[in-house]
Amino acid sequence: MVAIGLVLFTACGVETPAPTPSIPPAQSASSAPATSSVPPSSAKPPSSTSQPPPPTQQPKTGKVVVLDPGHNGGNSGRPGEINKQVPAGRGKTKPCNTTGTATNSGYPEHAFTWDVSQRISEALSAKGIRVILTRRNDTGVGPCVDERAAIGNEANADAVVSIHADGSNSAGAHGFHVAYSAPPLNAQQGEPSTKLATALRDGIRAGGFPTSTYLGSNGLAPRADLGGLNLSTRPAALVECGNMRNAAEAAAMASEEGRQSYAAVIAKAIEDYLAG
Repeated sequence: MVAIGLVLFTACGVETPAPTPSIPPAQSASSAPATSSVPPSSAKPPSSTSQPPPPTQQPKTGKVVVLDPGHNGGNSGRPGEINKQVPAGRGKTKPCNTTGTATNSGYPEHAFTWDVSQRISEALSAKGIRVILTRRNDTGVGPCVDERAAIGNEANADAVVSIHADGSNSAGAHGFHVAYSAPPLNAQQGEPSTKLATALRDGIRAGGFPTSTYLGSNGLAPRADLGGLNLSTRPAALVECGNMRNAAEAAAMASEEGRQSYAAVIAKAIEDYLAG
């Protein structure tokens, strides 16, 4: 994902707890019409503080989804905090977090994951699904990988989905992949997590996004080194939405239309998983 290290691991009605203190709800990103293909625009989008109208209230489903927007906007300014070693599962430790990657024009991964996660949370909340995010905004530090995993565990989440983007400089590297913990360390990392990962892969691919040409196989990537997945006791998967160093995918990620397209297909895939 990123050269400096891959680490794991809102909308009306969305809850956002912190690892230790409580986290107030974050503001929703403005929405744009979903499309089934990625637009070619390469312009870096301006920040927006405008808010969409609240979604129509839907009956509660009883389902809980934890969304984990990768990295955080304040990480680069607090190296001492994000470089401290924390448990990462399988008897290993890893740095608390990393800064994430960016497009060649400077659009950062942390901003992309934050925006897409808010859009997903808005879509799911409109369907009566309770959504919790692992961080409150895009200006903070962390949380650490073990704290992010704990949020999903403590919420007894029906699904935990971490949103990331990759930063490969390999020639021609493009496409998305979905990671899950393997070999599994508990029952929820077995069939439930592989089912979640497969539902995400199928939904994103059906939305017109190509699978990765450089990591995993057929859009799926079993991993033993991702702390947030290793430490999860709930069905969990990590989506690498694409390669920010690929010109076409970078343009899509930096555009509002592109981010809405990613969010729409991921939200639909999560709904499909929960209904299965």
